[in-house]
Amino acid sequence: MKTDSQLQHDVMAELEWDPSIHHADIGVSVTGGVVTLSGLVRSYAEKLEAEKAAYRVAGTKAIAEELKVRYPADAKTADSEIAKRIVDVLAWDALVPDDRIKVKVEQGWVTLTGTVDWYYQKEAARRAAGRITGVVGVTNLISLRQVPVASDVKERIMAAIKRSASDDAASVTVLTDGGKVTLGGRVKAWTERQIAERAAWAAPGVTSIVDNIVVA
Repeated sequence: MKTDSQLQHDVMAELEWDPSIHHADIGVSVTGGVVTLSGLVRSYAEKLEAEKAAYRVAGTKAIAEELKVRYPADAKTADSEIAKRIVDVLAWDALVPDDRIKVKVEQGWVTLTGTVDWYYQKEAARRAAGRITGVVGVTNLISLRQVPVASDVKERIMAAIKRSASDDAASVTVLTDGGKVTLGGRVKAWTERQIAERAAWAAPGVTSIVDNIVVA
């Protein structure tokens, strides 16, 4: 198992390796496998990429994200212009049912509301909003429409995990209660945990997930 100093070194190397991240202004500290990212980034999208980079490193158990967005010295984009750009981007995104989503922008912070059928649509809307220049953060309050839960949803989730993950998938447990899914067990890498989450969200009728999988 990696020491905290080894994990810190690996996360810093991963941030430096990713060309979409300006790593010079990002600090990394690690305590008990929990990675803290601090410092400055140039956009909300870069903030998300830094998080993803840290999660990619084996041994990362959790992330405390304290990054702040600092834009170049240009004049700040008006909230009305940011909102218009987001609405336009959502309209062009084939994954997003834009007619069901409302956008609010206040001092660069975006709040998304509405109702969609699938979790991937909710995430696609968040990603699209986060790419717009001037956005400093996104609160995603889009809800999932209640649909009947398939009787074999647990089996579908387990089958999807086994198709995508390694032998670690055998240790993942799935409990269902209506549209709520609780994941448990142990895996060796954070990517295995993410695979299990994606598989659960892809199941019909799932509206919430409690992820208790331990990375060890």
